[in-house]
Order: sequence, then C-alpha cells, then structure tokens
Amino acid sequence: MIDARGLVLGYRERVVLRDVTFALHAHELVAIVGPNGSGKSTLLRALGGTLTPQAGSVAIDGTPSHALDGDERARRVAFVPAEEHADDDVLVREAVELGRFPHRPWWQWGAQPEDTPLVDAALARLYLEPFAERRIATLSSGERQRVWLAAALAQGAPTLLLDEPTSHLDLAGAYAALDTLHALAEDGAAIAVVLHDLNLAGSSADRLVLVGDGTVLADGPVSDVFRSDLLTRAYGAEIAVHHTNDGALVAVPSRRTRGERR
Repeated sequence: MIDARGLVLGYRERVVLRDVTFALHAHELVAIVGPNGSGKSTLLRALGGTLTPQAGSVAIDGTPSHALDGDERARRVAFVPAEEHADDDVLVREAVELGRFPHRPWWQWGAQPEDTPLVDAALARLYLEPFAERRIATLSSGERQRVWLAAALAQGAPTLLLDEPTSHLDLAGAYAALDTLHALAEDGAAIAVVLHDLNLAGSSADRLVLVGDGTVLADGPVSDVFRSDLLTRAYGAEIAVHHTNDGALVAVPSRRTRGERR
C-alpha cells in the first residue's frame, strides 16, 4: 500500500503538481490519466520513492519512503519507467532475472536456484517463453515492453508502478497486458499505471486519477471521472462523453477541437 499526503512535486524551482493526496491499496488497478506534461510520470516517481517531494509525505506499507533503502523499497515496490533499456546482447531470460536482484546479497550477481520458478512464471504470464533465449536486440518495441513487465512481475513486489506499460503494444497486446495486471490486482497486488489512452484506461482500470491544471482534478470510479467538464478542463480541448450500446463510457474530442489542435 502507498499513502501520499499533501504532495508538492517538481524539479528545482519548477512546481509540477501541488496539493496531491493519493492512496493505493491492494486488490486494485488504478490508471493515472491526463494530458502530456501534466505530471503523471512525476507523480508515479514520487509514489515509488525515486523523486523526493518538495512538500508532503509518501509512506510505503506504513513506512516513510525516505526511510527505506533502495533494496528494501524495491522488495516492496516494482517501478517500471516509460523507457527501459538493456544491452542488446542480454537474453530475455537474463533481463527478466534482473527483477530478482533486490532479493540477493550484493555480491551475488547471477540468478539463484530459487529465482527460476518466479522467472519462469513471469515469462509464461507475458507469453514470453518462446523468446526466453533470444537477445533483446532481436525484439520489437512491443516485445521489449512485455519483457520489462515480466521483470516487474519476477521482482515479486506487492505494489507495481508502471509508466506507460502499453505504449509500444498494439491494441490486442495492450488489452492483454492490462488483463494480466488486473488479474494480479485481483490476487492482491496494488497496481498504478500511467496511460495516455483515456478509453483504454476507462475500460480496464478499477479507478481513475485525472491529472491536470497542476493537481489531481478527480479520483474515483470511471463514471465519476468520465465527465465532459472535467476532461475538457484537464485536456484544454472540448471532450464529449458517450455511452456505448453495452453501457460503457467513451471519451471523444469534438471534431472542431481536433482541427484547432493540429
């Protein structure tokens, strides 16, 4: 669980977000949405303890984030940035094994026997078994994205923070990845993801956090966040909300607004 209170976040003299209070609990998949540059990734980094707030506090499982060393924090929270990198010669299995690093003494660089079932399970869950002995250089961007997700699963942390985990995936792959994350949440994980696709977020997450105007504008179920007034304010563009035939909500920018923003 993560509990953040009264956060002011930014870089040096620049404030990106203020007055942010946020809690992430077990058994939920939360999507953080909002326009480019609104602070979604900044918020995720603060929640994961890799960015120190200018004000406010972040607690991970009841312990202040700043009181945890790197390995202890990594055993509690798996953080996957938007762009992850590995040497091209690294094998897929080796990249996923890196997720086990926080569980080893510092002098043990190689995989341990107890890591094998966890790595195998992560590879299987992301459908990467046929790729296990391939080099990272031979993979597409979408396949690499699945490797970083698998490494996060192998890490075994009860909380996962994922920045744009579907950015390089096609539509079917994006939904499959979010279905996997949703299943993990149902099993007890606490998961927050940054997503750019509003409708993908609305159809996949248990809860949405809408970031805009330098703060959190809304935090709640899809029906509470998918409101034309809130989305229009956040994105600075007129956005309509419609019900599909099966009752789902979809957000659609107006044709006039799309023309203005090209």
